[in-house]
Amino acid sequence: MMRYADTELADRPEDQYEDTLSPPLFLLITLLLSQGLSGQLPSVFDPNEATRQLGSGSNLLIARGVIFGVYPLSMAVTLLRWKQVRITRDTLRPPFFSQCYVAAPFAFILVLGIDFFSMPQEKGILPGIIAVAVALGWYAQAQIRWFTRDLEISAIKATITFIGAFMIATVAALSVAVMINLDAQSFASGAR
Repeated sequence: MMRYADTELADRPEDQYEDTLSPPLFLLITLLLSQGLSGQLPSVFDPNEATRQLGSGSNLLIARGVIFGVYPLSMAVTLLRWKQVRITRDTLRPPFFSQCYVAAPFAFILVLGIDFFSMPQEKGILPGIIAVAVALGWYAQAQIRWFTRDLEISAIKATITFIGAFMIATVAALSVAVMINLDAQSFASGAR
């Protein structure tokens, strides 16, 4: 899918992604499916609380999109920095689009694993650990292979590069999530 995204971006703008979804849209639809599945799983938390705090289900989806959009952005910026390419909208678009295809299944399985952790009576702990481990393992191998191929570096360098980019993305994503949560709480308390 990453190679497909690269070849589609070589087409004229009006001919791009005629037969498939654009990668950012694919990521958003995957997050929408994840959000729908989250609402169906039993949880110790009120599944509607986040929707109420953010004002709507659409706002929750946008928040998830921003949070999980940090991962493709971080990987794409890392690639361009390694290649010493000036970061512009035009240079960032191809690797970012490629990364959206990889971020979608990662986000879906990771969120599913996190949802398992919130099941009543700790029934979802083991499935949650397995799902999170699968998500992280799959995402790591895909990124390491991508960095190895695109940067023409060893697997060890690619692994170190991935770990660095992943840590930066995780800190940024958690920071964005905290800011969204604080903003939502202040909005909810102001609306009362």
